[in-house]
Amino acid sequence: MKILYYDCFSGISGDMNLGAMIDVGVDQDRLVNELKKLAIDPYEIRITMDQRRGVSGTRVEVVLSEKNVPYHRSFRNISKLIEESDLSQKVKTLSLKIFTKIAQAEAKIHGCNIDDVHFHEIGAVDSIVDIVGAALCLESLNVDRVLSSPVQVGGGFVKCAHGSLPVPAPATAEILREIPIKSGLVPFETTTPTGAAILAATVDAFTEEMNFTPRKIGYGIGHRDTDIPNVLRIFLGDMGEDVFADDVEISEAFMVECNIDDMNPEFYDDVMDALFEAGAQDVFLVPVIMKKSRPAVKISVLCHDRELKSVEKILLLRTSTLGVRTRKVTKTMLRRDFSKVSTKYGEISVKNAYYRGEKIKSKPEYEECKKLAREKGVSIKEIYDSLKSGE
Repeated sequence: MKILYYDCFSGISGDMNLGAMIDVGVDQDRLVNELKKLAIDPYEIRITMDQRRGVSGTRVEVVLSEKNVPYHRSFRNISKLIEESDLSQKVKTLSLKIFTKIAQAEAKIHGCNIDDVHFHEIGAVDSIVDIVGAALCLESLNVDRVLSSPVQVGGGFVKCAHGSLPVPAPATAEILREIPIKSGLVPFETTTPTGAAILAATVDAFTEEMNFTPRKIGYGIGHRDTDIPNVLRIFLGDMGEDVFADDVEISEAFMVECNIDDMNPEFYDDVMDALFEAGAQDVFLVPVIMKKSRPAVKISVLCHDRELKSVEKILLLRTSTLGVRTRKVTKTMLRRDFSKVSTKYGEISVKNAYYRGEKIKSKPEYEECKKLAREKGVSIKEIYDSLKSGE
């Protein structure tokens, strides 16, 4: 099994990704020629050798023509631009998948429809080149699995079209939801929305374990010269076929707990809402018996390391507990995807789970069923039954 592994110890950006891909062996002439199939403003791709802190690699710069006039592009415009090109269908599909990750994040942040999202920085020619170029490179490498380390996002503030924003910027943070990150290595942004979207759209699993045999290593050089090498490292390697045979993904998380025997039970609902809003993956209450045979409730919260401090703060400030217990745990999850099922009441999303290549479980999205039941004036059970009968 051919593996591509992103080592994002210094983050990732679109240009660093292209540099690393070329450095690991992607044919730069083919890449440049394929990108010419896009009907965008004149530009030049400069590919040079460079180094950061003694680490040599490939640097890619997209230089715009002086005649170019900056303007915003909508997601609809970008989709049309890609679909109408002569690129392969595989490249079109992956390019749009990456752009969709960014559009969904922007739509959520700005409270608008995804088709109406207008890209600022991301709509520029260089960003289109970075994203479509990423899809072309992955097509060229033709790997079986894409893996990545946790992603370093940096710290401090970043300037963008909306002013100065904390790192990670809101769009980057939204794209990286459910993805393990690290922060604070340097006081500036190390992962851009484009870099984050490339990972979110292409990576099969995030892990710090490198259980493969490296064959080639590439370095993409960033534009900063800092105390740490501003480079993206990628590995091409081989992995035994049985490693992912079970369709199981293993990752790390934290379990935060506390026992409470003196709080109004009506407050638990507010606490749970606050924890989920802070990014907790799961929250559950368990009845327990404490010292002196006092009945109590144990609050358990599952979260990633980036939400850990927020979770601990909520438990300490919004409950009567005087302390919390925190431990690292391992999550083992089945591979999942979503499909749409048509019923006589309408279309419903269904979550599917796989093991050893076979679909073993399917579950309709409850909130969609609930909404549809209210719209059609029927019970939720009737919606579920229509799914089972295929009507």
